[in-house]
Amino acid sequence: MLSIPLPFVVSLLQIVMAISLLLRQAPRSSWGAYFMLAGAATTAIVGLRWQLDWPLLRVLQPIMATSLPILAWLMVVHAQGRQSQLLWHSVAPVLIALSSLTGRWWSPPLDIMLTVLYLSYGLALWRTSTHRANPPENVPLSAWRQARLAIRVAGSMLLFSALIDGAISLDFIAWEGVHALMILTFAHAAFIPVLAFAVVWLSLHTETMGGITTDAGDIPLSAKNETAMDDANAEIIMKQVERTLMDHRLHLEHQLTLARLARKSGIPSRLISTAVNRVHQQNISQWVNRFRIEHAKQLLTTTQWPITEIFLESGFQTKSNFHREFSRLVGSTPTAYRESMLNADKRAN
Repeated sequence: MLSIPLPFVVSLLQIVMAISLLLRQAPRSSWGAYFMLAGAATTAIVGLRWQLDWPLLRVLQPIMATSLPILAWLMVVHAQGRQSQLLWHSVAPVLIALSSLTGRWWSPPLDIMLTVLYLSYGLALWRTSTHRANPPENVPLSAWRQARLAIRVAGSMLLFSALIDGAISLDFIAWEGVHALMILTFAHAAFIPVLAFAVVWLSLHTETMGGITTDAGDIPLSAKNETAMDDANAEIIMKQVERTLMDHRLHLEHQLTLARLARKSGIPSRLISTAVNRVHQQNISQWVNRFRIEHAKQLLTTTQWPITEIFLESGFQTKSNFHREFSRLVGSTPTAYRESMLNADKRAN
């Protein structure tokens, strides 16, 4: 029976998924496809190196390995609508590539360099997933929780990879690398697909449009300074944003993003986030859900529509998210609320 080493199976699956993403011809799927291809190439090179141990593969492996954390970081930055300094992110790959290419003349600490690289990006992803100042503004508001989870998963996988590099180094010190092939094979079969899944999910849920290009409309000059914003200026911003939200019925859009709300209102997304937090002590997703729940309450009392149709009509994408937000804001389930309102009408009549 034909036996295919595990790294090549994982690599082949990633290539198939990358092709399927590219065939969708959707701009938002291209990032995920490119990451899948990079992961497939890295996994295949790892398998080939331990099968054949060609000098060229020893040179290519660390070079390809540097692409994964950087691509993951750039995808997250794109989802957050931020600009990234590509020059700074190219320093480590250039140093590792030069060290790998010149390794025949000296002994560069490539393992340590890669471990530090993965640790740095893994910790950075964890930090940005918990930083309220960096919301995923190009991701639909209803998917913010999942987006933050995807970023944390990506960061965890990079930290896991750094741990594996340490385990391999320890194996060479203690057991002369007897277990290195097994550790590397199963580690890459686990961490690269999971990392790729997180990045692809983020790619598929990130709008390709960036931030706004217009000025902040009638907002006072003092309100345009995020750090100097006071309560009065925050109220002015919230009134304009709320007027835009209701006039265009944006809260009923499933794919509403903070970036789209910023473009429509003419106010930078960071100012909106700061104002919402200052006035309501909430994030923008929770604030918009208030209007969605109010719309759902109206439909629950004026129509006989099923709950599924109501939460979709109110801008929610999943039933679980709708029930969670409804219970948080109303204090009961949608069904219980409908029954209580019907009973109240009967008693009134």
